[in-house]
Amino acid sequence: MALMPAQTRTLVIMAKAPRAGMVKTRLAESLPSSAVTALYCCLLEDTVALAKSLSDVRIAVMCPEADEYELADFLDRGIPVVAQKGEGLAAGLASVFAHFTAAVPQRVIAFNSDSPHLAPSVLDNAFDSLATHDVVIGPTHDGGYYLVGAKASHPALFAGDGMGTRSALDRLISRARALQLSTAFTDLFYDVDVADDLIRLGRELEIAPQRAPRTAAWFEKWKQAIAHLKPPTGDL
Repeated sequence: MALMPAQTRTLVIMAKAPRAGMVKTRLAESLPSSAVTALYCCLLEDTVALAKSLSDVRIAVMCPEADEYELADFLDRGIPVVAQKGEGLAAGLASVFAHFTAAVPQRVIAFNSDSPHLAPSVLDNAFDSLATHDVVIGPTHDGGYYLVGAKASHPALFAGDGMGTRSALDRLISRARALQLSTAFTDLFYDVDVADDLIRLGRELEIAPQRAPRTAAWFEKWKQAIAHLKPPTGDL
């Protein structure tokens, strides 16, 4: 199969407007609301910087309809912000591929906004996988996924419930099989949802802050607030 030209690669960041009480809600049990909101802002900005570090990739953001203008003002970098059709993450993912594959065939990856510490090579490899597969998935340690890519719209791929649960990855794989879509996988990784994830990220950024510099600075600012968090009991 011939490779698609590099300019047909589009990375779509799944995001929300950084409003207190609406982002990283599971961390709000452990940290002040202002700290959680500031963390989300840093994660999102570092994710955009990661996207910009890739060559020959178009960048866009997909968000809930109510967040479109606020998020566009926050980013303010000429990055297209597109409102999804419908409510919830499943609708957002379906909207990514319906919107960005409608005009011309291309490789599209939907990427979360809380894994800016991911190596850029993982995203490049994910795009490369779509040259020979229908779908590419980036699995997380908690049974979810941090990215999903495709070359066409497959609404049934995200139908039903289970998004945001430990069964999300299994459900996605099962649907891909039912649709007879060939599937590739990227490296197993983690996003930042709970305190254990945050502690792990803090340790990694202490060693290599350049992987997500704004988020690393957040850890410095809020180190007293996160000092009481219980360390993970084992490897994630």
